[in-house]
Amino acid sequence: MSADNRKVNLRDLDINSIGSWPRQAQLVFCGFVALLIVALGWWLFVRDKGNELEGLEGQEQTLRADFEKKQGRAANLGPLKQQLAQMEQQLQQMLRQLPSRTEMPDLIVDISQTALATGIQNELFQPGPETKKEFYAEKPIALRMVGTYHQFGAFVSGVASLPRVVIMTMHDISLQPKDAKTNPNARIGPNSALELAGTVKTYRYLDEEEAAEAASATPAGAAAAPAAAPAKPAQGGA
Repeated sequence: MSADNRKVNLRDLDINSIGSWPRQAQLVFCGFVALLIVALGWWLFVRDKGNELEGLEGQEQTLRADFEKKQGRAANLGPLKQQLAQMEQQLQQMLRQLPSRTEMPDLIVDISQTALATGIQNELFQPGPETKKEFYAEKPIALRMVGTYHQFGAFVSGVASLPRVVIMTMHDISLQPKDAKTNPNARIGPNSALELAGTVKTYRYLDEEEAAEAASATPAGAAAAPAAAPAKPAQGGA
């Protein structure tokens, strides 16, 4: 029996003279060293790359989803621009239905005359200074009117039937019986005299020159739409 076929005894192996080991022991030792080198190389160079690869794969999925989202937006950009242009055109048409600068004085007179025509007493009807916004101007009117419930209803209906579109918003409005201060038991009834006091605002559109001036004088986003929380609009149209 050859020396290579004899059973290898680990105690007989000298680490300092590997060349004298049996061939079988040398092959096992070389295989062990190769595995150790591979494991050490994976630990030092490949393991971190695997984590980096997982991170890159996650980033790829995020970028892909973001790309698909933006691609969908880009596909809808044309129709959205067309829709925006149509909305701007409709807004301009609606604004043109509001009174102009030259029509505003006559409109205020018409509102006052409408109140008188329904039997309402105008104890106070005082227009205030105009405030210009981005594309419209608002004019406050301090008023105090006395009339019945039905007369006020007729007044609102009369304003709504004026030739021009009239938008009125009410601010700090109070409605109480006329003699509420002297008679604590006074109640609001269909035919009782009522006092309406507060401020209403009416609006007109700005011409191109005024709109350009207002746009240059107003910070971006500072202009707000003509509305108020307690407001109750009354609209009239042709």
